[in-house]
Amino acid sequence: MTPSSLLLLREYFGHASFRPSQEEAIDHLMNGHDLLAVMPTGAGKSVCYQIPALLMEGVTLVISPLISLMKDQVTALVQNGISAAYINSSLSGTEYYEILRRAAGGEYKLLYVAPERLQTPSFLQFCVSISISMVTVDEAHCISQWGQDFRPSYLKIADFVEQLPHRPVLSAFTATATERVRRDILTMLRLRTPHRIVTSFDRENLYFEVLRPLDKEAALLRLLRQRQGSCGIIYCLTRKSVETVCTFLQERNFSATRYHGGLSAEERQSNQDDFLFDRKEIMVATNAFGMGIDKSNVSFVIHYHMPASLESYYQEAGRAGRDGTASDCILLFREQDTRLAQYLIDHADPPESEDKASKEMAESLKRNRIQRLRMMEHYCTGTGCLRQFLLNYFGEPLEHSCGKCSSCLSGYEDIDVTEEAQKLLSCVIRVERAGYQAEKNLVFQILRGECTPPIQQLKLDTLTTFGLMKAANKAQLEQLTLRLEERGMLTTSGKAFLILSPTERAKSLLWGRQKLTLRRPKEIRPIRPASKPGVNPVLYQKLVELRKKLAHREGIPPAMLFSDTVLREICRRRPINKKEFRKIPGVPFLKAEKYSKDFIALLQKE
Repeated sequence: MTPSSLLLLREYFGHASFRPSQEEAIDHLMNGHDLLAVMPTGAGKSVCYQIPALLMEGVTLVISPLISLMKDQVTALVQNGISAAYINSSLSGTEYYEILRRAAGGEYKLLYVAPERLQTPSFLQFCVSISISMVTVDEAHCISQWGQDFRPSYLKIADFVEQLPHRPVLSAFTATATERVRRDILTMLRLRTPHRIVTSFDRENLYFEVLRPLDKEAALLRLLRQRQGSCGIIYCLTRKSVETVCTFLQERNFSATRYHGGLSAEERQSNQDDFLFDRKEIMVATNAFGMGIDKSNVSFVIHYHMPASLESYYQEAGRAGRDGTASDCILLFREQDTRLAQYLIDHADPPESEDKASKEMAESLKRNRIQRLRMMEHYCTGTGCLRQFLLNYFGEPLEHSCGKCSSCLSGYEDIDVTEEAQKLLSCVIRVERAGYQAEKNLVFQILRGECTPPIQQLKLDTLTTFGLMKAANKAQLEQLTLRLEERGMLTTSGKAFLILSPTERAKSLLWGRQKLTLRRPKEIRPIRPASKPGVNPVLYQKLVELRKKLAHREGIPPAMLFSDTVLREICRRRPINKKEFRKIPGVPFLKAEKYSKDFIALLQKE
């Protein structure tokens, strides 16, 4: 790493040393190599391309998918003293051409643009006329149809790069990507012999918990009351549930607002600003909210419904604890969540084209979504280490349980369910022998002895397994089915993967040569409370109020001025002059010049 890179890091970002992955990425970009970097939220991806952008000749284009995302990033850069601008649909024609003029004159080192902008003639003409040193693709997983945020406009990026007179260095960054999505990024961006960085997906500061409450509203209230005064996000699966949950909280005097695609653009922006500027503590939202939202002081993320995939869940949960503070990721799961997610998949918008290839692709994508939904369901219903499950899914094997998620901290006992499993498998076999497909709900109805018209019409009430498990409820049968799937004794197929079929491995269980156990909680464990600052609470709160006042004066979100982590360090170190203030990690040169006097004055009063 060159000394100049370290100087820039200290001056503009307030850190004395690079993290290993940052140093590796910067070295390769400065040597002219293309790069694919998969780094979790909070790992400092932006520094990996912003430092090279400052050192390279010419302009770095940063392709970003959302207006709010690029606006926040540019505002943060300008606050740190870095010349940057963005171009998107929020600008007037006059503003657009003024930014192009300044960029051509060398006033900006970084220019953020939406992918759709790359295909406009005026912008392409501008790019051909200037020196572009690097093109950086942020949220690069959006290029893959197998990712969770596919955007067709990303598919045009490679064509744009090839139209430039001199090919710049090309870098791609994302927080979550399976091996398949990584291959898509490499292929569709046409990266040339790229260096690849895949850092650990493990966010050690995040605590994971799955709760299965009978009453979600009561559970949510209990969680929020334990976190009074903390900032958090509550994710819901539908717009209607966002409205219901937000109203429920507001009626109980929680400082909550909402965000979903059914609101006007003005209201969405207003509500988002209320959250970012700490005027509201809780954001209730669909997955339309959050990509790239740079709010470092989110201390909890609660999923009111199970998301449709582990990719979506880990990205959304990862919006907690961006500043490294211990934070909570809690999922409230009920079996109805699976059915709701399945319904949304089944009723997704059909392909625009009616040709055979488009229909086949749509069917393939649907099967992929259902498979990912099944993995998400296994995460919610399993009894193993949650962190281990997540990391294994993303291709990072964790040999031992983490010892600090809700599964690891709960007391469990193994229940022998061999007899129940034999009854379920026997029922599946008998339905098949009767000449019918063993659809899951049909099997459950037979086992529970439900005389529905279809069962009577098909004479399935005459099967020897009819009514064998009258005392079992649907949730118990779902859990047993999932356990048999996990052990490879049962497979699912067909539309929505609801057709059950026994495997060869099931024979040893049916013939009594093998047993099956199911882990269940032995006791109700108290919910882990959110972490406290760990510093003088009175002084810390005064620093928070001062930050809010100064941020209001600058017209920026408080967490953009200084993160909670920086405030805690100020609280611990109590600097007495500007020189000591500049030594605090996360305090850039410009911010020390602008704000040290105010903070030191407050500290001297205490």
